[in-house]
Amino acid sequence: MILLLDLGNTRLKFALLQDGEFTHRGAFGWEADIAHELATLWSDWPSPERIVGASVVAEAREAVVAAAVEQAFGKAPHWVRTPAQACGVTNAYAEPHRLGVDRFLAMVDAYAAGRAPCVLASAGTALTLDALDADGRHLGGWIAPGPVLMQQSILGATAQVRPERPGAVRDLADNTADGLASGCWQASAALIDRFVDRSAPLLGGAPTVTLGGGDADVLAPLLEHDVSIVPDAVLRGLAVWADVHSTGGDIP
Repeated sequence: MILLLDLGNTRLKFALLQDGEFTHRGAFGWEADIAHELATLWSDWPSPERIVGASVVAEAREAVVAAAVEQAFGKAPHWVRTPAQACGVTNAYAEPHRLGVDRFLAMVDAYAAGRAPCVLASAGTALTLDALDADGRHLGGWIAPGPVLMQQSILGATAQVRPERPGAVRDLADNTADGLASGCWQASAALIDRFVDRSAPLLGGAPTVTLGGGDADVLAPLLEHDVSIVPDAVLRGLAVWADVHSTGGDIP
């Protein structure tokens, strides 16, 4: 039994893996009292043999989670760090560690699940896009603000754009709230569609397009390309990684 940890920008997600299945799952936003919440929840969970985690957050948050793991299970987590190559996936970055480990593990999941060649989009705090060919080669990607962060950036940089309510996505908005929401969500959708168009010739012409992240359900209907929503890609990629790498220590 393995405890998998996904420390994302917005929240911590975790799951117990046994015989290839998630038997227990949970998630908390970082605004919660993480140490208390984990101690309470994990007190009723079976003890894992190993703990494997992926993190894109600051070391201080990693330390809080690591301390909670030690207190609950008496073991230290092993943190996956982005490699140049692993689990059939080859990193395109000249400095491999600079690619977010969440993006790498999502590609590990896609390759292991037989979805390559594919475009992987993830819509959360950031909007990330990656192209993965049939041989597991990462061809590169794009990074942009996610649609919610995009809206927040406008509110933070202007004096008079202050909608009184959350906006709705419309083809042609006739008020500020809907105009702001429509512009940011449609911009995100258009960026994904353009990335697919630019990547398709390098991926055999008709790549699978997957979408993950907390905003996937809202964004998917706005896309012109057919898309499959793939939840928990990082946890699933960690599960593949843990199956391949069975030794301790920071990996690799």
